[in-house]
Amino acid sequence: MTAKEKNSPILVPVDFSSHSETALVNAAELAGKLGTGLIILHVVHDPGEAPGYYSVKGRGKQLRRMEDVAAEMLDDFFRKMQKKHPGLSALKDATTMLVVGLPVNRILESAEKIGARMIVMASQGRTGLAHVLLGSKSEHVVRLSSVPVMIVKDVKKQASVQQK
Repeated sequence: MTAKEKNSPILVPVDFSSHSETALVNAAELAGKLGTGLIILHVVHDPGEAPGYYSVKGRGKQLRRMEDVAAEMLDDFFRKMQKKHPGLSALKDATTMLVVGLPVNRILESAEKIGARMIVMASQGRTGLAHVLLGSKSEHVVRLSSVPVMIVKDVKKQASVQQK
């Protein structure tokens, strides 16, 4: 392993779902074993021509910029994960990154920008018509990435869906 590879972080795109939590835990365990950094990425989907504001629950009719709300959500998710998984040293030293744009493009651009050694991301496991109509961000990243991509499935979530 070269010095450059050792210093290259693992990039983990998250959307704050349980799937993302599973991917982040796996990435943190891997980063700990490899002795590398961890960067947690959230992509605020580019709203195109629509105004970039969210209505915030519990605050009357207050509108806030999407990026501001997403930044708070990312910080909350990160703190929750650190508290929930105190034994993951890579998670303690991880950094967060927030970008705006089309998720697949921004994930790939961010990986290149930070010199990521790999991308670890979740798959929600859509199949059949839902997969064909909606596509898969993780599948697109796998096909287009110049660095290795590890796809993580939320086994507990899949088991509960299969039991229904």
